[in-house]
This record gives sequence, C-alpha cells and structure tokens, in this order.
Amino acid sequence: MTTTKFEPQSPDYARLVRNVFERTPFIVDLGIRLETVDAGYCVTSLAVTDRHRQQNGFIHAGVISTMADQTAGATAGTLVKEGCNVLTVEYTIHFLRAARGESLRCEGRVIKPGKSISRVEISVYINGADEETLVSRAMVTLAVVQYVGS
Repeated sequence: MTTTKFEPQSPDYARLVRNVFERTPFIVDLGIRLETVDAGYCVTSLAVTDRHRQQNGFIHAGVISTMADQTAGATAGTLVKEGCNVLTVEYTIHFLRAARGESLRCEGRVIKPGKSISRVEISVYINGADEETLVSRAMVTLAVVQYVGS
C-alpha cells in the first residue's frame, strides 16, 4: 500500500504526540501504547486482558472505538504546528467482525491534513493464533485548535 508522505509542521512532532499519550489517564489506564510515530502515520497496540472484554468474551466495542479515536488524534497530531492540538469532530466506525484474540494493533493514516480540519483513516486488527485479522475500520474528522490547557 502506498502511503503519502507529509511534511510535519513541528520538528518535535514525535515527542509532542508521545507526550499526549503519557498525559491521558484514560488511555494509560486502558493500556493503549503508542508504538510508531511518523509524519501522518501512527501505530498503537493493546495487550488484551479480561477487563477489555464484554459478557461473551469478545473485545468490547468501546475499547476498539477508544483506541481508534486516540490513534486518529495522534496521527493527525503529527502534522499540526506546535501550540496546536486536534479534537475529534466526528467519526464513523465499522465493526467488520467480533474481535477475540491476544492483542489489538491500530494503524492511522492521514488522508487529508489541514490547517483547520484533518481526516484520518483507521484500521484495527486483532492478533492471535499466529495471524492478524482486520476487525474494524474508521474514518475520523478532527479539528485543529490552538492548545489551551495546563
């Protein structure tokens, strides 16, 4: 698959994106980890435990959705200038099959970077029994906003 190369707006984009992961308690608590950071591209992972499952043993849709949303934010965040951040405006997620396995891997690719709106495509895979299977796809729209916070 061909990946479009984008030029980051901040030379320190990888550190800034990693910092967001480290400072987001909900993501840390779930166990989602940022594995790869590149301009316009991110990969996250999650080692699945019982707390991530719903009543039938499948990974809860809320866990997959959260992972997709956070990965989209990180991916779009690689292309914003320092002092800006991204906030999800809208996302559509499609669950292609029930997920049962040992770990999740989520890939984000910027489809359209922008000064005010960016679009990111997300693919979520389940790993187990020596194979990886696509379980979900999402399209996420994010607003680029000036950072305000502590």
